Amino acid sequence: MVEWTDAERSAIIGLWGKLNPDEIGPQALARCLIVYPWTQRYFASFGNLSSPAAIMGNPKVAAHGRTVMGGLERAIKNMDNIKATYAPLSVMHSEKLHVDPDNFRLCADSTTRVSSPMNTSCIAEDCGSCSHKDLTLIK
Repeated sequence: MVEWTDAERSAIIGLWGKLNPDEIGPQALARCLIVYPWTQRYFASFGNLSSPAAIMGNPKVAAHGRTVMGGLERAIKNMDNIKATYAPLSVMHSEKLHVDPDNFRLCADSTTRVSSPMNTSCIAEDCGSCSHKDLTLIK
């Protein structure tokens, strides 16, 4: 279990409140698929992923990005019990879909990078590191 300081909790909740999950989610997943092209193998059913433009314009990528952000919102609402919150998703991604756990780190990195320019004051106050701490727990 992760111990959160009051400052970390406040920073994560504050950062989340400034984000638009419907915008960040599609951008973060698209960035992950573009920058780390080997991650595309898990999304063969999404159709055309042949170029950055195709990925950015793919409605299935956008929809799944929003789904991922919904999962992150659940994590933020359940910061004291993230592991239990994600147990069913963890089983699905590891046992059914056989997703490499390192891909979650790549997605967390993409989410951090996409959201950083929109929250420079928050990042400057070091909530970027605690939000990344939150994101890296998701496996």
